Amino acid sequence: MNEFGDARVRNGTLLWMALLAADNQEQLTWLEERELETEPVVEEVELLCRLSEGFAERGVLEPGQLRELQAVGRRLGDIDAARRTGLWADALATDPAWDDVRLLARRFLVSTLGDWRQPLPRPVRPHNGGH
Repeated sequence: MNEFGDARVRNGTLLWMALLAADNQEQLTWLEERELETEPVVEEVELLCRLSEGFAERGVLEPGQLRELQAVGRRLGDIDAARRTGLWADALATDPAWDDVRLLARRFLVSTLGDWRQPLPRPVRPHNGGH
């Protein structure tokens, strides 16, 4: 991956980690206007965590940051298929695994940015075709 690609994936990783690290109520508020399924969330973050080893090899992540990110990926990997179904907002409210993920994401953000409190991703506005 080139420097631009590394930066893009790193920024995406930081956005996901900010969302995962947010307080539960803040996550639920962010999800109010979205019907985000749990499985794609888990798969997207697991992919970013798998890519993290390459980031460390290229110096994009420090070894400690790599360990923190891989811990997030391992915890997500422990969430079985049955608990990956349905809306993510429901999973956040009922599955204690997300509390673990939240703490691990916070550790990663502290080691990477110095603070786990980060702005949540802005909502994507649908393109209206120029109207």
